[in-house]
Amino acid sequence: MLLEESGGITAQASCALEVSRPSPGFSEQDPQAWWQATQRAVAALPKDARAAVRAVGLSGQMHGATLLDAEDRPLRPAILWNDGRSAQECLELERREPASRAITGNIMMPGFTAPKLLWVARHEPEVFRRTAHVLLPKDYVRLRLTGEKVSDMSDAAGTGWLDVGRREWSDAMLAATDLTRGHMPHLVEGSSASGTLTARAAGELGLPRAIVAGGGGDNAASAVGLGVVRPGQAFLSLGTSGVLFVVTERFRPNPERAAHAFCHCLPERWHQMSVMLSAASTLDWVAQLVGSTNLPGIVERAEAHGLSRHSPLFLPYLTGERTPHNDPHARGVFFGLRPDSGTDELVGAVLEGVALAFADGLEVLTEKGDPVGEISVTGGGARLPYWGKLIAAALRRPLTYRSGGEVGAALGAARLAHLAAGGSEQDVCPAPRIERVIEPDAALSSLLASRRRTFQRLYQDLKTAFVEFCS
Repeated sequence: MLLEESGGITAQASCALEVSRPSPGFSEQDPQAWWQATQRAVAALPKDARAAVRAVGLSGQMHGATLLDAEDRPLRPAILWNDGRSAQECLELERREPASRAITGNIMMPGFTAPKLLWVARHEPEVFRRTAHVLLPKDYVRLRLTGEKVSDMSDAAGTGWLDVGRREWSDAMLAATDLTRGHMPHLVEGSSASGTLTARAAGELGLPRAIVAGGGGDNAASAVGLGVVRPGQAFLSLGTSGVLFVVTERFRPNPERAAHAFCHCLPERWHQMSVMLSAASTLDWVAQLVGSTNLPGIVERAEAHGLSRHSPLFLPYLTGERTPHNDPHARGVFFGLRPDSGTDELVGAVLEGVALAFADGLEVLTEKGDPVGEISVTGGGARLPYWGKLIAAALRRPLTYRSGGEVGAALGAARLAHLAAGGSEQDVCPAPRIERVIEPDAALSSLLASRRRTFQRLYQDLKTAFVEFCS
């Protein structure tokens, strides 16, 4: 994305990536594919506009374990955020370091980076022995851009190695995975410079030798793109995963409920998140199931069909779940199917299931009295008004849709670049223009509240069965 100094979007381009799933519960990507996709996407932007770039910002999927040898070559495919193989290693890591939750502010989850390294040490000892550096996905792209191994606070907070309150690597957490600070990238704030494009990278991309900002993990960068930068401000992301994100003025952990407490990508701020692993990806899945590529069309038909007390329910845990369950064994479930249940009901159940899971997340974020103000919406699912209607009703809160909300992380990365180039936060990070607000419908809220009780009981009744099924 190219951003004008005035804040307007000049141009944008994208390049699709594929995920490899070599075994059940595994999720991997080739780091070289990230760099190749970056090259193709940048090349698709107008040449004259590229030549005027002053600074580059980065964002990307969090948690991915990118293992490099001493020559900075990837040793294996990166293990991604939604990979569930390291559940046992999470228990082992917390056993090795009993203060883990106090240091990191989080219960250790399979998605985090640190337990992935314990899994590699156990199952691929030669790869672990040769690992000289561990980078996150966006930071591998940074390495190709600048030659520097650097990460920002928000992305590093999701590794399981950061002392999140102090915003520095924890020697104790690193030692628990038999690593040292020498394996880790240097840390900067997301709005600070992290390096400069090398002559080679600048030439390949058709860019000047611009500075590269620290950047941010996808959710923290999305927050900056939506102007969610002050305590109490919040957003909801309907992307592949689902996120409820609220800015806090200090470190506010709640690990017992599987809430995430991470650094923001702006200095002296933190945030809390509830995270569900499958949000918009569930709609893509059910669209394939019913044989349709027209997402707006199947959602419109689901809306026309409507929900009732006797509509089927859906647990949206296709790849396990984080908040509030921290359960890599959880799976997707349709409940209450009848002989006359059709595709419209299945789609409606999937949309509702995600909405009810978001309600579980909001409950976790507010149970200790922390304020959650206006909720802005971002992510590809934000383009579907009926989904917003269901989520607003489930949360009993209005949802605010802003211009450019569907590209929040890219916009936030560009804004972080502007800050690194000397822009002021007040000028660079306003909330984008409001396009519409979806208010909660009282009748629908009442119906969803009743159905949510069954939704929650279903998970509790099936929890042991999930473990047995996956073992």
